[in-house]
Order: sequence, then structure tokens, then C-alpha cells
Amino acid sequence: MQHRNLTRIMKLQQQHLILNGHRNHQTGALALVADHCDVFINHRGVDTKRNMASLLYHHLSLLNVRSFLDMNTMKPGDCLSERIQNAIRDCKVGIAVFSPNYGSSYYCLLELALMMEMKKKIIPVFFDVMPSEIHVNRRQMHCTSGEIQRFHRALEEAKMAVGLVFNSLKGNWSDVLTTTSDIVMKRLTEIDGK
Repeated sequence: MQHRNLTRIMKLQQQHLILNGHRNHQTGALALVADHCDVFINHRGVDTKRNMASLLYHHLSLLNVRSFLDMNTMKPGDCLSERIQNAIRDCKVGIAVFSPNYGSSYYCLLELALMMEMKKKIIPVFFDVMPSEIHVNRRQMHCTSGEIQRFHRALEEAKMAVGLVFNSLKGNWSDVLTTTSDIVMKRLTEIDGK
């Protein structure tokens, strides 16, 4: 696995990625500047933005993997829906970080539906929640019955993929970040090899 990761890093470096001259103020990582991302991190900000999502973004950045995480990738003045749709369209792999409040977020479910409809490789991470506990919470969203069905289909399809289950109180943070990153690197290597 380490050899593949090293090969992937060298390949990215050969593509002459330009490192932005400043550090991200929240993760301390150097930001990679590119037209598209390799990985889209789909998450519920209230549950995971200050822990799992940010740490995963930082960990992938250290491996020179171009990742999209809204707070780290978006700039003032960006059109939110356009940037997110473009990032999902251009990414190779999606990480869906499912959490207790995930199913009550219109935008989380919309992003997931877009990834599933575009047939992206999805890596589910169940953060402080079991797969059976994730549902579309229609009471907290104002959307059409068609959207509810769309979100339900995407969620059920994503839950069918083998994922990682992580309990933030009992689990080993280093292990979950390393394991998730290793899976991402393996998927990217598979996709790049095609």
C-alpha cells in the first residue's frame, strides 16, 4: 500500500501541482491549487466540520490528494451550488461522512444524490452513528416528495457500500484517518490505472 501511495504522490507531483503560498488557517495544511479535485468530502458541518471532515482533509492534503471541503476550498464570492456541482462532477472519489444530523440536511443529501447519480465511487464513513440509524428526516426539510424519494434512493444506495464505522469517544482517530486515506488512495490508483 505504501508503494502505491508513493507512486500516486510522485504522479501528482509530476503533474506540476502548484502549492498555494499560504497555509489554511484552520488545518495548517498547504492548500493545493488545481482546476478540479480528486476527492469530494460530503459531511454535515454541525457534526463533523471541526473534527472528522477537517482532519480527513488535512490528512489527504499531506498525501498530496486534492480534496474538496467547502470551508477549505470555497472562497468569498464563489457561487456555492456551482462550485459544489463542479467539484462533484470532477472528483474521482466521494467520501460520505454520515453523522447523527446528516439526514436532516438538504444540502448533504443533495450532494450525496449528485454523487450517486454521477456514479462516483463512494466511501461511507459512519461517524458516531450506525448505518441503520441514517434516514432522510423529511420533517426538518422543506422539499418536494420527488426530492425526498431521490434522497432516500441515494442514501440507501450509499449505505449498501462497505463503509467504516467510527465512534469518536471510543475509536482511534489515527486509525480511522489512516484507514480512510488508504482506501481513498487505493480507489484513486484503481481509477487512474483504467
